[in-house]
Formats: sequence, C-alpha cells, structure tokens
Amino acid sequence: MQRLQLEPRWLGVLVVTGMLFAPGIYAAYASDHLDTPTVIADPAADIGDLFAWTSPDGRRLNVAMTIVSQRFSDRLQYVFHVGSGARFGETTATTSIVCRFDAANAAECWAGDADYVRGDASKPVGLEGQNRRFRVFAGLRDDPFFNNVKGTRAALGTAAAALQGGATVDAAGYPSFDEATSQAILDRWRHTDGGPATNFLAGWKSASLVISIDLDVVATGGKLLAVWGAVYQP
Repeated sequence: MQRLQLEPRWLGVLVVTGMLFAPGIYAAYASDHLDTPTVIADPAADIGDLFAWTSPDGRRLNVAMTIVSQRFSDRLQYVFHVGSGARFGETTATTSIVCRFDAANAAECWAGDADYVRGDASKPVGLEGQNRRFRVFAGLRDDPFFNNVKGTRAALGTAAAALQGGATVDAAGYPSFDEATSQAILDRWRHTDGGPATNFLAGWKSASLVISIDLDVVATGGKLLAVWGAVYQP
C-alpha cells in the first residue's frame, strides 16, 4: 500500500475537549456547526461533531466525525489525529488516520503505517483493514444532537435584554444575572415558542465517518490520548 501524505492546507478543524485514558472506558466529544465563510460555502468541509471513546474491553479506540453535508467530497481529505503521551497535556507521538473518497463515495483510508482499507464502507458492519488493525464506516446517519434552535435564540435574547437593562458585568466581562432572570433564561431554553422543546435537527442526516482501531496503534507515546479532527484540501 502507498502511504498518503497530508497536504498542508486545512479547511475545518475540531478538537475533542479532554483526553482519554487508554485502558479505561472514557468518552469525549466536541460539536461546532457552521464555521468560516470558506467552510460554510462547502458543507462537505464542515465538521459538525467529533466523538472519541474506548471500547468496554479497553482494546480499541473508537472515533467518529460527522460532516454537515450528506456526502463526502472527492476533493478533500478527512483526518483523525490521535496524540499520545504518559502525562496529561504532554503528548509525545501522533498517529493520523486519513480517509479520502472517490466520486462514488467509496472510501480509502490509512491508519498511520499500520493498516489500509479501500472500498464501499457504507454498510453498517463497515470495512476491515488489510491487517485487521482498524475498521471503517462511512455513510449517512441521523445527527446525534437535540438542538432547540428557537429556544436557544430566545434564551440569548432574554440574556441580551437583561444586559441592556443594566445587569452586572465583572471586570473580566462576565455577566451576573439575578435569580428571576436566570430562571427566565432557562425557561426560554427549555421551550420552543412557549411549548415543548422541538429538535431543529430531527431527521437531519449527516455524512458520518466512524473508525474503530486497536489501541496499540495510536497509543505509541503513552496511555493518555488526545484526539482532533481536520479536513484538508489538496
């Protein structure tokens, strides 16, 4: 197999907020929709969500990335970077899991130098690498977030009105709301137009890239893992 080299120009990036302890059963996640104008103009380059967790038996790392578009681009590279180290915040090695797609959305993925896979990865079982060190799924899935957009906007509007009305702001710029205002903000956030909260993302399917990989492939620098995802343009 030919090793794919990453291109230097990246469009979208999302970092998992936290670190994983390889032998344990821990999870971390990050979410961010609609970024810079360049990314917004190409939904296939916009990372929506990033998840990472270890398997119950402590032998695999699972990572998942959702893309705002409903298909992957044949002009981009989708990458999970997994840093590893012996101390928190001090990674000493990084393994990159790189995937690209053809016009028919068939996947071609590299797990560092350890494994390689190519083909249709859209079936639920995914595709196993030639050396059986990782498995890849790439296809449509329902967006996992419950997003009450109208309620969130109403809550922000209530907070903004309180600030304009003279709510206290400390030296660092953080506001302090009284109990009544705080309760009003939470109430707006829990409802949609005064009724039960409605999921704006209900039925919204995203292109999802999911990898399950042997821990010893990505934990070469130590048992603490840090994960970030990126989209690169050749």
